[in-house]
Amino acid sequence: MKKLSVLNCPRLPGTLVVLIACLAVPSVPIHAQQSTSAVTLEALAAKVKRMEDVQAITDVLIAYGRALDTRDFKWYSSLFAKDGSWSGGMGKVTGGPQAVYDFMTSQIGGGGQRNANGGGNAGAARPARPIGYGSTYHIMSNFKIDVNGDSATASSRWTFVSAARGPGIQIAGRYEDTLVREEGAWKFKSREAFNDVTAPATAPAPAAGR
Repeated sequence: MKKLSVLNCPRLPGTLVVLIACLAVPSVPIHAQQSTSAVTLEALAAKVKRMEDVQAITDVLIAYGRALDTRDFKWYSSLFAKDGSWSGGMGKVTGGPQAVYDFMTSQIGGGGQRNANGGGNAGAARPARPIGYGSTYHIMSNFKIDVNGDSATASSRWTFVSAARGPGIQIAGRYEDTLVREEGAWKFKSREAFNDVTAPATAPAPAAGR
């Protein structure tokens, strides 16, 4: 028995060394794992923020079409920044929401009951139209949005459907936009509308007897 005790005694310090080493080894990977987790969470937060911004800008692009089709130019103009501008086939306007509102109501009409009180429709070139969906609408598509902090660019397609010359697509084109984050909301700093496709003119009626 004593011999066994003597033989076992030298192994005790070695066991302690191994045990201490085993306890110490995990400290390095745990530290590395914590560092990796921190980087991953930071990258994930940035990715989520970008996705939220892209969705918010997408909502602005869609709201633009809805406001335009309903002739709700108070809503429409609120989508522009304080120094926002618009340009397209009807001309160009700068100066922010009120300037955009005045320009659109004078060119297209709109406002009706909701904009009748102080709506800026006095002297409009065209009569006011009631707010509400009519016989025309825009289809917005092909959104390409690039966000860089508090500014962004967007490119999209639009298709104008009307029954003016028989139900169908009348005009199609694209929007090229610059947007800014203003008071926590995304707004158009500039919007350019391009008419790329125009419907052919109505064919003349055939002559009698042919």
